[in-house]
Amino acid sequence: MSKKWKYESDIAKYTRVIELNPSSSGAYNNRGIAHLKKGRFDLAITDFNKAIEINPAFEAGYINRGNAHQEIGHYDLAIADFNTAIELNPKNGMAYNNRGFTYILMGKYEQAEKDINKALEINKNNIYALNSMAELHAAKQDSEEACRWLTKALEKGYNNWHYIRVSHTYDNIRDSECFRNIILKVAHKERPTE
Repeated sequence: MSKKWKYESDIAKYTRVIELNPSSSGAYNNRGIAHLKKGRFDLAITDFNKAIEINPAFEAGYINRGNAHQEIGHYDLAIADFNTAIELNPKNGMAYNNRGFTYILMGKYEQAEKDINKALEINKNNIYALNSMAELHAAKQDSEEACRWLTKALEKGYNNWHYIRVSHTYDNIRDSECFRNIILKVAHKERPTE
């Protein structure tokens, strides 16, 4: 099943769950994630709002709504949601990582580094935080340090090859030798064996 159809299937499945149990914050959250993956940001935010309305202590709802706000460039709203998630659970490394990534997009590199380091302090193997640290150094045009962090992320299991190849966060280092070598390794791994 392609991801496109999987998300449509998820939307239908969680809509049925909501019809049977309209007070399920998890169902609204999960349907919101499917909308988010489909790029339907307004519908995703509506579902995350409902999940949070049902359960104001639902930290995943705030993180996911923050991700949706981040995708559409509403960085202040994203930061506010990640702040709430951190207040609800200061040990949630993803909230720190996602807030740090938002700070990268805002050009606030010191704040980004502080948050991403906090995410790595909570879990040194957080592959998303390792990748975010690479993106931070790429934004700062430090290709060697960016490649060092990206290599760590890949070694720990980060495997979103498409994102690595197309994300604008890596644009500053695309022409660097170390980044080209990483892309060549990725292309080699994806090549079918005969």
